[in-house]
Amino acid sequence: MAMDSMAASIGVSVPVLRFLLCFAATVPLSFLCRLLPRGLPKHLYSAAVGVALSYLSFGVSSNLHFLVPMFLGYASMLLFRPRCGILTFFLGFGYLIGCHVYYMSGDAWKEGGIDATGALMVLTLKVISCAVNYNDGLLKEEGLREAQKKYRLIKLPSLIEYIGYCLCCGSHFAGPVYEMKDYLDWTEGKGIWSTEAKGPLPSPYGATLRALLQAGFCMAMYLNLVPHFPLSKFTDPTYHEWCFWKKLSYQYMSGFTARWKYYFIWSISEASIIISGLGFSGWTDSSPPKPCWDRAKNVDIIGVEFAKSAVTIPAVWNIQVSTWLRHYVYERLIQTGKKPGFIQLLATQTVSAVWHGLYPGYIIFFVQSALMIAGSRVIYRWQQAVPPTMSLVKNVLVFTNFAYTLLVLNYSCVGFMVLSLHETLASYGSVYYVGTIIPVVLILLAKVIKPGKPARSKARKEQ
Repeated sequence: MAMDSMAASIGVSVPVLRFLLCFAATVPLSFLCRLLPRGLPKHLYSAAVGVALSYLSFGVSSNLHFLVPMFLGYASMLLFRPRCGILTFFLGFGYLIGCHVYYMSGDAWKEGGIDATGALMVLTLKVISCAVNYNDGLLKEEGLREAQKKYRLIKLPSLIEYIGYCLCCGSHFAGPVYEMKDYLDWTEGKGIWSTEAKGPLPSPYGATLRALLQAGFCMAMYLNLVPHFPLSKFTDPTYHEWCFWKKLSYQYMSGFTARWKYYFIWSISEASIIISGLGFSGWTDSSPPKPCWDRAKNVDIIGVEFAKSAVTIPAVWNIQVSTWLRHYVYERLIQTGKKPGFIQLLATQTVSAVWHGLYPGYIIFFVQSALMIAGSRVIYRWQQAVPPTMSLVKNVLVFTNFAYTLLVLNYSCVGFMVLSLHETLASYGSVYYVGTIIPVVLILLAKVIKPGKPARSKARKEQ
C-alpha cells in the first residue's frame, strides 16, 4: 500500500518506483564497498549486492537471465580461448536479441513499465569485452592498438572476480561500462589505485555531491517539461495541422525533454561509481594536479546540447558505450593499412541499434546517426579548407555545422522515442524528411565540391 501511494504521488508505476529505489541505493552501497579490504571481500560484496539489487528490482527471473550471458562468456574463455571473443560476441548478442524479441521492452518503457532487459544490455557489453580482452591476451603486442595493449588479459579471472565485475554494486543497471582490467586493479589496489606508488587516493565526496545535485536538477527539468511535450502529440491530428516550423520546434523540444531522463539516470550511476573509488581515472597535468573521474562519466550535458559537430556526439552521449563500440566494433572492422570509412561507421551504428532493440525506430535512428555524422564531416572538411584570412566564412561554416547538428539530431531522435515504424515515418514526413535529405545532399555534394587538403592539425586528426 505504501509503495502504491508513493508511486502514485510521483506519477510512476510500482515496478519503476522499486527500480528507482534500488538504483538510488547503489550510491550508499557503493560507499560501503570502498571501506572493505582489497581482494576477495570486495569481490564477494560486489557480487552479493548486485544479485540482491537485481532480485529486489526485477525478481528471480532477472538473475536467471543475467546468468546466461555470464555463463556463456566464462565457458567460452575457459574452453575456447582462441575464439572466445567472437563466440561470446555472437552468443551474448544472440541471447540479448532473443530477450528483446520476447519482452519487447520498448513498449513497456513507453507505458511506464520496466524489466531487466536494460540491465542485460549493459551486462552483455561487459561480458563481451572481458572475453575479447582475454582473447587478445594470446596475441603479440606488436600490431595491437593502444586500447588492446592496455586492457588485454593474460590470466583468466577467477569465477568470483568475474561475477563481481559483472554485477559490481548494481553498476549493471545503467552502466557505466568499464573494463575487467580496471576492475581488478581497483579491487587489488594496483595501477592508479596504488597508494604506495601515487600517494593517498583523492576524496570522492565533492565529485559525488556534484553528480547528485546534477541528478536532482535533471529530474526537476524532466518532470517540469514532460507534461508539456508528450510523445502522444505526434499521433494527434492537431500536430499535423501545425506549420512546418512549429512541428520542427516540437520535435526539438520533445528530444530536449526526453534527454533529461537519461541525464538523471546517468548522473546517479556516476555518483555511485565515483563514491566507490572505481570512477577515479588519474590526475590532470595542471599544477596542482586535480583528480579525474572520467571512468564514471556517461554524459556531458553541455557537450550534447551545444555540440558544434555531430562527430562529437558519441564522445559526449552515453560515453562509455560509445567507447565500447569504438574499441570492440569500429576499430576492429578497420583493415590494416586502410582508413575507416562510411561502412565501418554504418556497421557500428547498426550494432548499436540491435543492442538497443529490434524496433524500427531504433534501426532508423542509428542509420540516421550514421548519415548525420557523415554529413557533419563534410561541413567540417569544408571548414578546414577555408584559408585563415577568410575568418568570416569559417565562422559561418562553424555555425552551419552547429545548426545542422541541432536540427538533424532532434529530428532523428523522434524515431528513438516513438519506436514504431508508422509513428517514426509520420513524424519525419510531417517535416518533409528534412533531417534525412540534408545529410544525403551533403554527402553527395562532397563528391562534387572537394576541398583542398590543409595541413593536418591535431583537431583534424581527432575528427
